[in-house]
Amino acid sequence: MLVTAAAGTGIGFATAQRCIEEGATVAVSDRHERRLAEAAEKLGAFPVPCDVTDEAQVQRLFDTVAEQLGGIDVLVNNAGLGGTASIVDMTDEQWSAVLDVTLTGTFRCSRAALRHMMPRGRGVIVNNASVIGWRAQEGQAHYAAAKAGVMALTRVSAVEAAKAGVRVNAVAPSLAMHPHLAKVTTEELLAELARREAFGRPAEPWEIANVIVFLASDYSTYMTGEVVSVSSQHP
Repeated sequence: MLVTAAAGTGIGFATAQRCIEEGATVAVSDRHERRLAEAAEKLGAFPVPCDVTDEAQVQRLFDTVAEQLGGIDVLVNNAGLGGTASIVDMTDEQWSAVLDVTLTGTFRCSRAALRHMMPRGRGVIVNNASVIGWRAQEGQAHYAAAKAGVMALTRVSAVEAAKAGVRVNAVAPSLAMHPHLAKVTTEELLAELARREAFGRPAEPWEIANVIVFLASDYSTYMTGEVVSVSSQHP
């Protein structure tokens, strides 16, 4: 099993941890090598540095993991990049950076995984989308477009992979709290977003990870092309 962007304390790390607790052999990747090494040591996982915007690094990632683990049965596409800017102020560079990591990075890793899984006749991909792919949020045009693209990519990938016995689904969290989010988001916005949740609080990363584990497992063998909202957000 491979989880991208698993360094740190967010959804990727929590997913790797939950999968290891369920007995999976897990490889983790991230572009931050020091944090990746620290996370892998805590998890007992196999680390491979990778920047998902670099196709050569993505190829090396999948070749290395397949060789070390004897194959890749599950891929969790967790790599993503956010930011806040109004459309009128957003630069081409800001737009492209978010799309390249969040959408095109998911495409690159999915392509590599499918090339590995489809000839073997089995495998699961779980993509990390976002409710922002459905719901408008000011200042999030690039991120919303990227996550909506991840949802569409999930559905098309699922249709193309089904004949080979490979499943592709996605989760769409609303608000999952972790230290990195707190650093890049104002306290006022976080409080406002939390108020929109029926439970009045953000999700913990492990609560998102539990749904990812379900989609990766044999408990969801008849699900493919689905985008599962992991949210208590009310209209």
